[in-house]
Amino acid sequence: MKTGVILTLAAALVLGAPVPPVKADEPIGSYLAARQARYDNDFATAARYFTQALTKDPSNPEILESAVVAHLSLGNLDTALPIAKKIEADGLMSQVTHMVLMADEVNREAYDDVFKRIEENRGIGALADGLVLAWAHRGKGQMDEALAQFDKVAAERGLRSFAIYHKGLALASVGDYESAEKIFSGEVDGPIQRTRLGTIAWVEILSQLERNDDAVKILTDTFGPVADPEITDLSERLAAGETLPFTRIRSAQEGVAEVFFTLGQALLAESSEDYVLLYARVAEYLKPDHIDALIMTAELLEALENYDLANEAYKRVPREHPNFHVAELGRSESLRRAGKIDTAIEVLTQLTKTHAELPLVHVTSGDLYRQEEQWEKSIAAYDRAVEIYDAQGSDQWFVFYARAIAHERLDNWANAEADFRKALDLSPGQPSVLNYLGYSMVEKQINLDEALDMIERAVAAQPNSGYIVDSLGWVLYRLGRYDEAIVHMERAAELEPVDPVVNDHLGDVLWAVGRFTEAEFQWKRALSFVNEDAPTPDMDADRVRRKIEVGLDTVLEEEGEPPLRMTSDDG
Repeated sequence: MKTGVILTLAAALVLGAPVPPVKADEPIGSYLAARQARYDNDFATAARYFTQALTKDPSNPEILESAVVAHLSLGNLDTALPIAKKIEADGLMSQVTHMVLMADEVNREAYDDVFKRIEENRGIGALADGLVLAWAHRGKGQMDEALAQFDKVAAERGLRSFAIYHKGLALASVGDYESAEKIFSGEVDGPIQRTRLGTIAWVEILSQLERNDDAVKILTDTFGPVADPEITDLSERLAAGETLPFTRIRSAQEGVAEVFFTLGQALLAESSEDYVLLYARVAEYLKPDHIDALIMTAELLEALENYDLANEAYKRVPREHPNFHVAELGRSESLRRAGKIDTAIEVLTQLTKTHAELPLVHVTSGDLYRQEEQWEKSIAAYDRAVEIYDAQGSDQWFVFYARAIAHERLDNWANAEADFRKALDLSPGQPSVLNYLGYSMVEKQINLDEALDMIERAVAAQPNSGYIVDSLGWVLYRLGRYDEAIVHMERAAELEPVDPVVNDHLGDVLWAVGRFTEAEFQWKRALSFVNEDAPTPDMDADRVRRKIEVGLDTVLEEEGEPPLRMTSDDG
């Protein structure tokens, strides 16, 4: 998708290329401050400083384009527009500039300008330009030319799925629901891959054709009998005989917005978040009520650790929209990651009142309480989620697993074990459950043979998980099979070199096989990785210091524990 000619600094900022040296004639202070802010994904500061730098050097191509990138990343396309016009007037080529200018032309319905732009190779890239060109024909009322252009794009290798999806949307946008349905169903040109938005569009088309029963079946086949509020609402309205309006695409402008949104989704797997953000922002600009684009923007900003902007984006989702809970769940996570735990909890608390019927809301609430080690509150939230899932006839292994962890932390072992085993009944062979249950039984010195079997199965499923390999080494240590344990513990330390618990365990096993100097070194390493502000629940730092002082044998004796004793493979 990055086929335009990109100026050097924008290449560095957007595509991750090496940053060019600052030139002597650049306004050094503002430029350096802007560049640092851009590296920190602080788009507001970057925009301010790049714009400030332009007042002193208004024709510097690197600063010009960087300012466009920063303003567009903020969603301020109108602010980026005059800078983009300056770049093009100076005869410079820039993909991000073309994105801004093309979006403005589409927004103004200046489709002749779009045609000219693409003809003169001042577009974005082959796929984007091809689809935008087709929608521009639709905007001019030239539907035959639009369909021919969609077919032309579809003929290109690897582009067919994009083209036929947009062709179907274009047909539906002008009321040709029969032709659109043939594409969505696969009778002609299709079938189209069943994305969420594509399925909703198809369902609306079927309803326009008075085929509500078929629409309900498609929703059930795609999303299952228990779906989220938006899908549930559509199913209920269809079952009640309501004719759903076609809302997915209502104009050529919205069609172009969908081009940027779908390309942004496709780019997620191969491009950086800050690059995809540009596509999401253009989609928002062209279709302000494109909630999926808005949520994608928020998620990208969250991934870029720009939590304030992410929260702003999440909060723009209207309370009455069916995906409001999705935005609020995202907002609570963004607040948590920003360290605003109390606010994150309050968001979820309100959501459990307004969307009490959604088990996911209670599960997320339980997860947050569990992360904050508020075990009783987490259990209460998981209890409510289990009740709802039971009423829906749906079992979710993770809820039982998460609740089991909370019970285990409160020393409610009977409840914890029951939930662990329920999780395994629902998802046999689940490595995380096998590992946690097996490790817990090792620590409690119960069912050691069963624990060993569970952890061996977990390691077989995830051989590169340092924590699971650590569990295997630890159960072998507990069984007195030290020579076997050392191999796995050393492997675990390779996989998780800075984990304090893994290094502490390795120290114990090294001591057990007589490698005392190495054991003391490993214990010291374990202590060096302890965060005093966030203690590790599975490691007692004072106990580790005591082992360094007097050795493991003496510590075990002081604790009244059995001495180290090696056993053979046959026990």
